[in-house]
Amino acid sequence: MNWLLTLTVVTVIVVVLFDYTNGFHDASNIVATIVASRAATPIQAVILVAVFEFLGPLLAGTAVADTIGNFVNVRDLPAAPSVAIVLCGVLGAICWNLLTWWLAIPSSSSHALVGGLVGVVVIAAGPDHVVWGVGELAGGKLVGVTKVILALLLSPLVGFVVGFVIHRLMRLLLRAARPTVNRSLRRVQFVTAAGLAFSHGANDAQKSMGVITMLLVLGGYLPRFEVPLWVIVLCATAVTAGILSGGWRIVRTVGFGIYKLRPLHAVDAQLTAGSVILGAALFGAPVSTTHVVTSSIMGIGASERPRAVRWQKGKEIVAAWVVTIPAAATVAILIYTVASWLISSVN
Repeated sequence: MNWLLTLTVVTVIVVVLFDYTNGFHDASNIVATIVASRAATPIQAVILVAVFEFLGPLLAGTAVADTIGNFVNVRDLPAAPSVAIVLCGVLGAICWNLLTWWLAIPSSSSHALVGGLVGVVVIAAGPDHVVWGVGELAGGKLVGVTKVILALLLSPLVGFVVGFVIHRLMRLLLRAARPTVNRSLRRVQFVTAAGLAFSHGANDAQKSMGVITMLLVLGGYLPRFEVPLWVIVLCATAVTAGILSGGWRIVRTVGFGIYKLRPLHAVDAQLTAGSVILGAALFGAPVSTTHVVTSSIMGIGASERPRAVRWQKGKEIVAAWVVTIPAAATVAILIYTVASWLISSVN
């Protein structure tokens, strides 16, 4: 029996499961704004988002996949152990995603994946097998964990500022508009929500594409890191299936729990988040849709009525973000430790 092939196939299936959980845990935040503003029913919104979510990974390149597939480096280890390490890291991310989804906490799948992989690689292979990117930063290059962490940290700030500015400009442009403009804005939301879904697919599905391609290189099934077409289609399908499966728990938190959304707010939030996420995808920077959508809504609320923003809800979400990386790392390390103990006991 080819144990390496079996282990690789199992790990690819687990990564696809992560992509699926990302769909209902993270991408459903896209549905939140269009549903909360009553521009579409949940079913209409989910179908719209699913179609454009699928198109994003197919048309937006693989820059994020290249980043994710190369911020840890275990290629000098034997093939089977290196694949097993990646498996434990992804399992840690999945466990944390499922827990936060069940508790209706808008956590970050991106943070969970980074935490799971970095944590288990440090313990199993050593910190020198993580591409930290600190030295390269001094030379003007943004790579590895430094690039990933900076993208994850800065994107919410960018989302907040851009949301604040865009909403101020839109209110200025529409200051003389009649109330009937809301009907037009609800129609516009179908376009902006589609753009946001496309952007999310372009960024988030690529994370799983990067991990699967890394696995194929580690197993010797690919000579170099180059994302195959079948991997792109597989990951696009998985994240889309996740969107079609659920996510209403978090839709309620993001769509209704931060600021009361009207059609103009929803359009501005979708426009802001879509622009930030797509720009990051083209740059090869993985970001969190939950972060960007939430921060853009808060920025929009702050530009209009700061006292009406439920800042406490924002604090709760930020706390969950801060916890995610170490929590996912801890879960991944526990899985690796238990698996190692079981294997040694059998032997």
